[in-house]
Amino acid sequence: MDTRETALLLFVEMEKTKNFGSSLIRDTLNKYDYEDPREKAFLKRLTEGTLESLLTLDYVINAYSKTPTNKMKPLIRSLLRLSVYQILYMDTVPDSAACNEAVRLAKKKGFERLSGFVNGVLRTITRNKEEILNSESAFWQELQKNPVQALSVRYSVPEWMISLWEAQYGEEKTEPMLESLKKGRPLTIRLDSRLTEEEKAQEIAAIEVAGVTVQKHQLYADAWNLEGCEGIGHLPGFAEGLFYAQDVSSMLAVEAAGISGGMTVMDLCSAPGGKTTLAARKAGSGKVICGDVSERKAALILENTDRMKCSNVSVNVWDASVFMEQYKESADVVLLDVPCSGLGVIGRKKEIRYRVTKEDLAALVTLQKKIVDACWQYVKPGGILMYSTCTLTKAENQDNRDWFLENSPFTLLEEKELLPSAETDGFYMIKCRRNKA
Repeated sequence: MDTRETALLLFVEMEKTKNFGSSLIRDTLNKYDYEDPREKAFLKRLTEGTLESLLTLDYVINAYSKTPTNKMKPLIRSLLRLSVYQILYMDTVPDSAACNEAVRLAKKKGFERLSGFVNGVLRTITRNKEEILNSESAFWQELQKNPVQALSVRYSVPEWMISLWEAQYGEEKTEPMLESLKKGRPLTIRLDSRLTEEEKAQEIAAIEVAGVTVQKHQLYADAWNLEGCEGIGHLPGFAEGLFYAQDVSSMLAVEAAGISGGMTVMDLCSAPGGKTTLAARKAGSGKVICGDVSERKAALILENTDRMKCSNVSVNVWDASVFMEQYKESADVVLLDVPCSGLGVIGRKKEIRYRVTKEDLAALVTLQKKIVDACWQYVKPGGILMYSTCTLTKAENQDNRDWFLENSPFTLLEEKELLPSAETDGFYMIKCRRNKA
């Protein structure tokens, strides 16, 4: 495998499809699973790091290029981004190697006439590397005159998102949020509650023997953070359903619902099945009716419920925004983890920052209201509805809360908003009880 060429082709594909997705990186890594682990690690670091830093890299490139990145050939733009990431952030790569390999690839891909341009930009950035890496240097002084742009470039988050968060949370909270989202996220797993305490300890020990660092999560009893884990499918206990990979915010939403044995639970937008499998354990002799909008998503839920041996679950394909008369007032608990902008999970899904636009928010809010308006009717009088998102916008969270409480027979019992931190992704939820009369 020509690792740098593989990375380049991946980013060219992202440009072509406008799909700057972690899933494309994961699929590429899986494709080359047979390769030297060191090459795979290099590819993972280079692609994920470049994806996370696109706005920062473009600012640096534009400072030393007569042609701005948005006017460049897509392949040349991707080549420069990947090469500058190596120069600035990958200490194990000699600057000369990053430059020489970029020139080689430019020629190989039919851009020999632009190879000199590529070489010139990269050599200039290399000469100014020390100044670029010093946040107090003259290189950054002009940018500091525009605080929002400065944060955008530093954290590679669009300016409109930063302005939105500053308006909602204030400047003093926004930068710590950005800092948290920039840090790497550990993989969080939930040990299955059917295990005894001794079996849980044995499972943790087995994962550690596999070379993974395991640390108990502070916010949920059965949650554990895994470091140094490139994937979970090969870990001991995965195939047997002894654990489920799930962010703790998702676990907390199910925990807060107060599900107990014998209850009927509906999980309306349930793929890939994290909330469903946890709800199934809590419902015991009860049942969980779940589903999502496509056959593909339903198949994913079924795969996970089967692996976790959840026999009290029925999986469906449905459009949650369309009311289904057969389920009217049938559920003790309804879980509504609605489709959202996902701005609370940027630290885990880096591409969201580039994919979501301001215009998307209005459409999402409309969809969320349609789903809530259809699904609250499945709650029995006296039953519970849990509304949750993994985003950080007032329109999708607090404004929807107010709209819902004004237009439906529910009383707010609990509200929780978690800003991104070392312990959890960004998250919002409300717990409401349907009035009995």
